[in-house]
Amino acid sequence: MTSIHDEAQDYKPPQTKNIADLEVVTVDTEIRDKEYRDSEGNPFTVKVMTRHGEDYRVPVTVLKALKSILEEKPNLKAFKVKKTGEGLKTEYTVVPLD
Repeated sequence: MTSIHDEAQDYKPPQTKNIADLEVVTVDTEIRDKEYRDSEGNPFTVKVMTRHGEDYRVPVTVLKALKSILEEKPNLKAFKVKKTGEGLKTEYTVVPLD
């Protein structure tokens, strides 16, 4: 049995990672909507994918860029996402890997 002190010290809140944290993403990866609440308790929804039991957020800008790439390369199998900037200035670049 562990004390509440030890449990509090070891506590790590669940986090949603970002698709840019992954080395490779295949185009057939399933995504779903996940609802969160902001600091005022208002709900908002983001797209996420799950890999090895962890959720990774898929920004809408990544989906838009991937759509454009798939129009030119419909047989694309995999891609990588590069992330630059922070907060509202975050930008994503989708890099085809095939």
